[in-house]
Amino acid sequence: MRLRRLCTVAATTATVALALGAVPASAAPGPAATTPVLTAGGAAVAAGDALAAPLAANTRATFYSTATSTTGVTCATSQLAATVLTNPAAPGTATESLTGLTFGSCTSNVTGVTSVRSLTVGNLPHVIAVDDGPGLPVTLTAGTAGPIQATAVLNSWFGTLTCTYQLSGAFTGNADNTTHGMAFRNEHFAKSGGSSLCPADGYFSAAYGPVTDTSQSGSPAVFVN
Repeated sequence: MRLRRLCTVAATTATVALALGAVPASAAPGPAATTPVLTAGGAAVAAGDALAAPLAANTRATFYSTATSTTGVTCATSQLAATVLTNPAAPGTATESLTGLTFGSCTSNVTGVTSVRSLTVGNLPHVIAVDDGPGLPVTLTAGTAGPIQATAVLNSWFGTLTCTYQLSGAFTGNADNTTHGMAFRNEHFAKSGGSSLCPADGYFSAAYGPVTDTSQSGSPAVFVN
């Protein structure tokens, strides 16, 4: 009689558990997967991956003497190269090392300047921070080699002019998931050396994209989550 009662209790307990939707411990859901700040082709962008971006289509990189003028240097081509340093889970800030920023096919409309020999960015690498917060802010800060510096070498009526500028204040821009790019507008550089004929200031504007992860197969575009 006692054995029959124990069997009845056990059966009743199992029925109640099933009715309440009890799930074995082995079937319990695991922790939710995290999404990193940067992905490319649906995969996480890994630390050490190489990123590359040309100028956005139908745009130019400009280095003008004031924030509102159109006098200065205009470049038809430019190429950005970076290496990913960190890519934490979103929300957060990914960091990259800016290893290259080159310019080509540059012209100038400054009176007395006949041609542009070169426009270069010095003291690389610098650090890029990409935040997935509102507006997708991008911040460029100086690396250990020195301040962010731009040098223009110009042919002029007066011979060769070398004009050197350093970044004044923060270099900030925004990423754009529609174009998979980033843009900077009127970033202010102050003259730090060179000929007295060089303008006192330079204001840099450019849009780059798409930014691609060239370390992944097919070089997919980068997305900020």
